[in-house]
Amino acid sequence: MTMKTIISAPNAPAAIGTYSQAVRVSSAAGTALSTVYLSGQIPLDPVTMALVDGFEAQTKQVFDNLNAVCEAAGGSLNDLVKVNIYLIDLGNFAKVNEIMATYFTQPYPARAALGVAALPRGAQVEIDGVLVLSAAAR
Repeated sequence: MTMKTIISAPNAPAAIGTYSQAVRVSSAAGTALSTVYLSGQIPLDPVTMALVDGFEAQTKQVFDNLNAVCEAAGGSLNDLVKVNIYLIDLGNFAKVNEIMATYFTQPYPARAALGVAALPRGAQVEIDGVLVLSAAAR
């Protein structure tokens, strides 16, 4: 039997649609690991729910939001095993790499970067991920 737990981070923006910030899935049998699926985060300030300005600030805000959700789940960004980055301008790919390097330590998670036509609320970047936690972190 699989157990599903909804993760809600007070230090990340509230969901702006019909989704949860993250969902943890673990076995009722008490396996050593659980997986947390993080919904995409856009660069909303969690207090004002306003989009921050500028690509670099937006990217940092997205990583800060993701970190808040990871912490609410009992982990950190370094527990992410996969991230998906959505960009409206793939010309910003190098800047994302530069900023990401300040938030993560090696070994880095697997990653995909995709160019998209548009993102919610006019954001320039959105990132989602998959977190794996040990039983001790639950």
